[in-house]
Amino acid sequence: MTGVGDLIPYLAGALAAGGIAVALSRRREYVLRWCAWAVAVPVVAAALYIGPGGAAVLAAAAGVGCAVEYGRLTRLPRPDRVMLTLAVAVAPLAAWLAPAQLPRVLAAAVLAVALVPLLAGDAAGGLNRLCLGVFGVVWFAPLIGVVLLGPAVLALFAAVSVADITASFAGRLLGGPQLSPLSPAKHWSGLLAGTVAGLAMLALLGAFTLPLTIAVTAGAPLGDLLESMVKRGVEAKDSASWLAGAGGLLDRLDSLLLALALALLLR
Repeated sequence: MTGVGDLIPYLAGALAAGGIAVALSRRREYVLRWCAWAVAVPVVAAALYIGPGGAAVLAAAAGVGCAVEYGRLTRLPRPDRVMLTLAVAVAPLAAWLAPAQLPRVLAAAVLAVALVPLLAGDAAGGLNRLCLGVFGVVWFAPLIGVVLLGPAVLALFAAVSVADITASFAGRLLGGPQLSPLSPAKHWSGLLAGTVAGLAMLALLGAFTLPLTIAVTAGAPLGDLLESMVKRGVEAKDSASWLAGAGGLLDRLDSLLLALALALLLR
């Protein structure tokens, strides 16, 4: 695996090729997704180029954004949202500043979020609040991988992004059997095409390792389905509406979260 600086020319080429492809598709949705990717890739690359500190700040900011959207999506009370947001932000910073203490920090984060409804004495909705809060900590904890995985994160981010947009385009074009009742618009044809495209991106970036291959092949689609399950549970289409053509930040990072989790487990 090469350094961040060595990956930049390949990412620029991939962005250019992707821009041509989405322009030819003439679909506004894909153009907007590409624009979001064109902004996100330089931001991620710059943060990783700075080093672990930059990666930690980036991951903490992403975690805060996801936690805020998740709290609104699930209608968590304000105290639960605040504690969840703090817990999610602290984890990447701990991975940078005190990696040896990371297990304790994560355990403390889960305990802090669980104590909010308990100390509030919420007999009616306390269990639901506790489960939603703890799930939020677990769901966003893989963002520590942005710090711990180093330059591999950039390759993983690019591969997951390419796989995501390719799966969406190919699924609509080819159709076929439905992937899951959780997301009726997705098809097995899209999953296969997206996986091939994502793995090709890993190979292009010199990051075709077993952990990252499994992360892209299994983690990315399962992460997308996981968010679909959450949104169906609360009867919402998108996690937010501020990101043009893409819903919210969580809608763009859902695949990456589980991919990061698998990459961390298998590294």
